[in-house]
Amino acid sequence: MINFISMEDFSKKQLLNVLELAKELKHNPQTNLIDNKIIATLFFEPSTRTRLSFTSAVYKIGGKVLGFDSPDGTSVQKGESLRDTIKVIENYSDLIVMRNPLEGSAKFISDFSTVPIINAGDGSNEHPSQTFLDLFTIYEEQGRIEGLKIAFIGDLKYGRTVHSLTKALSLFNCEFYFIAPDIIQIPDYITTDLDKKNIKYKLLNDFNEVINNIDIMYVTRIQKERFDNIDNYEEVKDSFVIKKSNLEKVKENLIILHPLPRVNEISIDVDNTKFAKYFKQAANGVPVRQALIGIALNKLNFEKLTSINKTILSTNTVICKNSKCIAKNEETENKYILEDGIKSCYYCGKKIN
Repeated sequence: MINFISMEDFSKKQLLNVLELAKELKHNPQTNLIDNKIIATLFFEPSTRTRLSFTSAVYKIGGKVLGFDSPDGTSVQKGESLRDTIKVIENYSDLIVMRNPLEGSAKFISDFSTVPIINAGDGSNEHPSQTFLDLFTIYEEQGRIEGLKIAFIGDLKYGRTVHSLTKALSLFNCEFYFIAPDIIQIPDYITTDLDKKNIKYKLLNDFNEVINNIDIMYVTRIQKERFDNIDNYEEVKDSFVIKKSNLEKVKENLIILHPLPRVNEISIDVDNTKFAKYFKQAANGVPVRQALIGIALNKLNFEKLTSINKTILSTNTVICKNSKCIAKNEETENKYILEDGIKSCYYCGKKIN
């Protein structure tokens, strides 16, 4: 059984394997690939592109969908635990796609679910299906992934798409520029990992410093819903606006990506330039998610995941300090990873002091 929980679970070869399978499905549709399998889409947070593209992907390869797009009207409102919700719904479906606001929630349910799990976003932690379609778009538009220069602009602290994509691109010797106000700059655990891998990166506050030297501009909105302090959001909400006038001297091969939804961080006058690829990026979500579903249900040939050798321990009490971690909100085994003398939460990945 193959789950899609974190980009850290996949090798470079496996990432490329997924992209090739998605390419094949895009150009040679397989309308009966999953033979009436039932996919449960459990969205505990609002979603447009992710939920609908998963639904479209399922229908286009012969499957059926059940689920919900909000916890309102479900037994969660009665106090049902996430564990119990999954243990019930796994009896009704062959695969579960879940988005949940709690970080580490996808990892948590993958430990006990009897059906495969695809993480459609766990709080501000990761969003692997988005990363696969980002990689697919980069591969199609640039003709390669290796050695590219990419600038991430916007909400890098809470931007789960940025976290996942950075982890994936670090396997391809890419160079990173993280451009954000200090209070929403890329988390330390991401840069610590890059340091460990000797990957080049810079932390900046102004995209004009690098805009003419990059291959990819990956823009994200400032996510109001992730801020604990609304004053902090008001302080940074209009930090960046990319306009057509900013693109006069950029490289010919530049592509501009955005996981969407967009607010005001990319002006609409950019939409008709040759650099704008974000709507094509969204469209690529269908064949990519078809590939993920096909792999998870063993309908496509895929190199099996190799278990990563990590020391996993557990305690009798909750030691993760992240208030948004699943371990703080649900009864778990309180696992943590010990690596080079450093403890990190097994579920959300955050360091434990």
